[in-house]
Amino acid sequence: MKTYLVTGGAGFIGSNFILYLLKNHKDIHIVNLDALTYAGNLENLASVEQDQRYSFVHSDIRNRESLEKIFEKFSPDYVVNFAAESHVDRSIVSPEIFAETNVLGTVTLLNVAKSYWENERGGFSECKFLQISTDEVYGSLSLEEPDVFFSENTPLNPHSPYSASKAAADMFVLSYGDTYGLPINITRCSNNYGPYQFPEKLIPLMISNAVNHKHLPVYGDGLNVRDWLYVEDHCKAVDLVLSKGKVGEVYNIGGHNERSNLSVVKTIVEKCSTYLADESISDRLISFVADRKGHDRRYGIAPDKIKKDLGWQPEVDFETGISNTIQWYLNNLEWVEHIARRNKNIF
Repeated sequence: MKTYLVTGGAGFIGSNFILYLLKNHKDIHIVNLDALTYAGNLENLASVEQDQRYSFVHSDIRNRESLEKIFEKFSPDYVVNFAAESHVDRSIVSPEIFAETNVLGTVTLLNVAKSYWENERGGFSECKFLQISTDEVYGSLSLEEPDVFFSENTPLNPHSPYSASKAAADMFVLSYGDTYGLPINITRCSNNYGPYQFPEKLIPLMISNAVNHKHLPVYGDGLNVRDWLYVEDHCKAVDLVLSKGKVGEVYNIGGHNERSNLSVVKTIVEKCSTYLADESISDRLISFVADRKGHDRRYGIAPDKIKKDLGWQPEVDFETGISNTIQWYLNNLEWVEHIARRNKNIF
């Protein structure tokens, strides 16, 4: 039986990953470590909280003593590090928090995993440390070159404190592989969307605002382009990298679903209006606001390597995924409102 330590497992992608693993693997044990900051929500995992294959530990990846106790108690085979501060706007306001969690937290986790696997298990056999990263570490692509994409060999060129902190963490992970022989992988993914995403992010925020007839704020001219990937497709890719990825390799995970922010917002408006039969949900709600500082113009990932080496490719097209996502939020508006009330100082 394999034991997975999933950090940040109460967050959006982490909770979807845990649900995916428990659904698709029988003989496993998952330890979910989460600090339960504003974006962590154990209600995402209410359906599995009684599952004997699942354990939750309320802690922080910066807390070495707590991590050591977790390794001693559960002896994880895999570490999957989703834990991170992830909102770009917040990183612009409070960059030091991103350095502490995303960089120092990752280094602490690396040190504890390395020490435990070396000293208690006699080496790194059958173990792996997987760092969940982002396409934002590569910087920005030009709108004028739509056929150019990020590859695993694209130089890192982060433009925000968030992406800088993730790039720094990636470099530490790679260095532990090179220096100590720690079995590592890094995945760099495009924008995820789907159920349980914290409603400060673009898609759930626009759905919530549209339903409540609030303004739909769009940065700049709205033409910044992102590659969108349905969260379950991401979970499948991470699972494959854990089990079949070549040690030391970086894998880009993208959907080839590039859309401008304005296009995504207009799609949400159209579908919400149709699903709710509410003509007051219209493009008139869209308002253009001052652009984000250092706003990258375009992200685009080439997932050729993971397709060639591991046989992965996205299965959910954007039209299906965005429809499923909007329907989920419309069916779970109480969840969104609960999150907003719990974090009323944020919204």
